[in-house]
Amino acid sequence: MPSAAPYLTRQFVIKGECQMLYHDADDDGEMSEKGKIPVPQDVQQAIVTLLRWTGDDPEREGLRDTPLRVARAWKEYCSGYGDDPSVHLSRTFEEVGGYDELVLLKDIPFQSHCEHHMAPIIGKASIAYMPKDRVVGISKLARVLHGYARRLQVQERLTAEVAACIWEHLQPHGVAVVIEASHSCMTARGVRTPGVGMITSRLLGCFLDDHRSRKEVMGLMGY
Repeated sequence: MPSAAPYLTRQFVIKGECQMLYHDADDDGEMSEKGKIPVPQDVQQAIVTLLRWTGDDPEREGLRDTPLRVARAWKEYCSGYGDDPSVHLSRTFEEVGGYDELVLLKDIPFQSHCEHHMAPIIGKASIAYMPKDRVVGISKLARVLHGYARRLQVQERLTAEVAACIWEHLQPHGVAVVIEASHSCMTARGVRTPGVGMITSRLLGCFLDDHRSRKEVMGLMGY
């Protein structure tokens, strides 16, 4: 039977380094250590510094646990860095009853954060492809989107990355990705223009080269 000592030692070291960072309040107000992401001291301290720089007091009751919560929230917001979106396209199906028309997943809601101000990007995406000889489970298209969206992004790159991933791994006749989103870095600061949306698109293959295919997919997407 293998020894558990290395695991226990590592667990002790982690708790020793981050013991004051494990404590957090659950939704019911109870304190728990289970299932929590350990946060390094320097990360927590950076958020304390930011709070103090904004003019607030990080020691007051309402902000006392904020650095820990913010750190864990950002780890979740950026969970896409630990995800390879192409993995979601690895399982495909050839038997589709002779279906050879476009496949469209429309108005997929997503959230991301801009790499310039780390402000929220909230929007929706429509993803289509024209299968050649393989199709993928429809939820996988949304997983590809979220894998790239859960990173610091610009909308143009997000659109291109989603399209390129599908193009490379499914090798379809065509791919179309259209993203429409609101950027908090523009609506809540700077020029402060709420209600403004940004639209980006990436067309590949038949959706780029063939006018009828392009018109069909854009019409089904609502553009």
